[in-house]
Parts: sequence; structure tokens; C-alpha cells
Amino acid sequence: MKNLVLLGGGYGNMRVLLRLLPNNLPDDVQITLIDRTPFHSLKTEFYALAAGTVPDQEVRVAYPEHERLKMVYGEIVEINREEKVVVLSDDRKIPFDDVVIGLGCEDKYHGVPGADEFTYSIQTIGRSRETFNILCGLPSNSIVGIVGAGLSGIELASELRESRPDLRIKLFDRSPRILRDFPERLSNFVKKWFDTHNVEVVSNSNITKVEPKVLYNHEETIDVDAVVWTAGIQPVAPVRNLGGETDSTGRVILSKYHHLPEDQHVYVVGDCAALPFAPSAYVAEEQAEQIVQVLQAKWKGKELPETMPEIKLKGFVGSLGKKQGFAFLADRTVTGRIARLLKSGILWMYKWHNG
Repeated sequence: MKNLVLLGGGYGNMRVLLRLLPNNLPDDVQITLIDRTPFHSLKTEFYALAAGTVPDQEVRVAYPEHERLKMVYGEIVEINREEKVVVLSDDRKIPFDDVVIGLGCEDKYHGVPGADEFTYSIQTIGRSRETFNILCGLPSNSIVGIVGAGLSGIELASELRESRPDLRIKLFDRSPRILRDFPERLSNFVKKWFDTHNVEVVSNSNITKVEPKVLYNHEETIDVDAVVWTAGIQPVAPVRNLGGETDSTGRVILSKYHHLPEDQHVYVVGDCAALPFAPSAYVAEEQAEQIVQVLQAKWKGKELPETMPEIKLKGFVGSLGKKQGFAFLADRTVTGRIARLLKSGILWMYKWHNG
């Protein structure tokens, strides 16, 4: 019996599961899914969990059940390509014939002293819970610094404003304007929302050091009661130690079939894969669709196609609290209530399709 091992139960590997089960898995193949939690987590909603506007169960989806799907729970510490085993923190070794690595990313601190030690995170469901406990336990009039004004930072700042209107929120942006790579209309809408709701956007910032209750922006010191870091990501350690070629951000460079160029049994999906897009759930799912096609062709002894379809990014949707949002779809800007309803609809459809 061949063993297809899926590392991480994120968006990419969830799509692999749903395409292979229950009826598209060959009789001589079983699947082993390894994750630290017994459920699929909706990472795109961790900002709301951390802000306290949704309960824990709202960001969970159950894994499918099948007689040839084995669940293994634990912390992955090594992917040994020579021995074709995955090593867990308790020294268990899980053998694989093919492996799809979908372990996601962790915060990247860019060498800023104290950032790792003195900031909070929304990269995992566990760390998002910790962040919720800190943020929602702060006394009234406390100052929360959010470092990084990408989509995660924007959504966290706006959701926290609705959850805790008594807090003072500072959002630190390296750029001269919010979402500078997108149309100015989009930037202006988000900035106006923050101005109206008393979220201070600190533009052209450069956080050089973090100390307990102090942020250093350039040469200025800023008092804070808690800091959440959303200013960059990098592949997790087992992927960084995988070997092989990477891009400038540390993501793994792959063949057109989404496996390592030198190892056709090791696939990488999602945040750790070097693709010409920013990491997103949509990109991970589209990549997973192609990985399933490649695996099925190999299992049936068919030749792989000369070329693979181009993954085309449709855009993104973001929220500003529960009533407003913004989107950039097919080179068009959508703002306000319609954009927020669109995001809610996408989330509802995802949950419906995934059980």
C-alpha cells in the first residue's frame, strides 16, 4: 500500500483531501494527514479570533472521514528526503511514498531585536488564542501597536476597534500610504475608515527594536501595552531545512508539476511554494488542484502533460470590521458594504463546500 503523506491541514491539503476522497483514491494508496490540531483551521479568519469578534469554533472545519485516511497529530520537526520519512517531535517517524508539504509560514522578524520575544502573533490558531487573551484582557485606554499594514494588519486593527472601542490602536505601515501597490481609491477608503474610527496609521515607519511596552520607530520611542506582529512571513523551519533552491523570501522553487526539481515525490503547496503571487488561500487551492492531477496521472501510469495551466490570481477581499470591506477583483476596486458581504459569502461557501 502506497502512503501519500500530507503535512499540514491548511487550505492546500484540505483541497487535496476533498478531491481524492471518497472516490478518486486508487485502491493501493492510503493517505496520512499530519497536523498539530484535529481540525482544519480557517487561517484567513484568525484576525477575528484574536480580536475577540468570533468564537473559536467559527474558525474550525472538520476533516473528512475515510477508511484509508489516517490522522496523525504532532509537531513536525524534519522531512528526511533520503530516508523518505517525516520526523515528529516525539521521535515518531512516518514513512511516505509521496509527500505534499503544506505547513504554511511563521512570522518573519527581519532581524529586529526583541520582535520575536515581545510581540504577539496571529499565524496559528494557538498563537491567535494567546493574542486574544492578551488583547481582550487589557485595561481600558491601553495602547496596542500593530506592526505591518498588509491585509492581516488592516483586518486585525479594524476588528479590534469594533471589539474594543476603548483601546488606542496604532497601525505601523512602512509605506507612505496603505496598500500602496493598489489603486489610490482603495487606499483612501481604508485610510478614511481608520481616521473615522480613531485608528492611528503611522506611515513611513521603520520598527528597529522592540522592548517590553516600548516600540522604536526610527529613533522615536513609542509606549505600547501590547504589540502584534504582522510584518512579514517565512516558511517554517522544517521547510527552510528541506534543502533545494529557494527564492529571495525563502520559499521553495518548484518544477512546473509543483514538486522539487530534483525529487518528484516531494510536493510543496501554499505559503511555502515560490509562486509569482503573494501567499493566499485561493492560490494554495488552485495549486492543490494541479497537484492532484499530477498524482492521479502518476498513479495511473500516464504521461504528465507538457504544460500545466497558468494559475491566475483573481484578486483579494478584505474586511473593515463586520459592516465594511474592500476588494480588488479583475482590476476593479470594490468598497463598502458590498465588499464585506462578498467576503462573508466567500467564507460561507467555503464552509459549506468543506463540510
